[in-house]
Amino acid sequence: MLARTDAIANLAVKDLEEARDFYENILGFTQADSEGDELVTYRSGATSFNVYRSEYAGTNKATAVTWAVGDRIEAVAEALAARGVRFEHFEMDGMTLRGDVHEGDGMRVAWFKDPDGNILNIVSG
Repeated sequence: MLARTDAIANLAVKDLEEARDFYENILGFTQADSEGDELVTYRSGATSFNVYRSEYAGTNKATAVTWAVGDRIEAVAEALAARGVRFEHFEMDGMTLRGDVHEGDGMRVAWFKDPDGNILNIVSG
């Protein structure tokens, strides 16, 4: 029933203006739509995601959004770091940290957070 329908990710934030600054000026997204000071929608490739104000912002302890950047992962990570993004580093069995990118089992991934603690990542595949 839903398999042919696009999904939209939703990210809860406390301060929508701070979130706009991060998603637009740091990550480089352009606002596609908004509902006043409560919600902003951004296009990401063929999909979109919503950033909305919520009292529950920052409570998710798992990855919320993933961007598959292919073999550009190191270049994207470096560009984000140059814009002030701080990457999360984890000790995980089977994974090696090279710079800000974790590598293992044919996968390369780098995690970072938005100002509200939403966990985001870029992956190689």
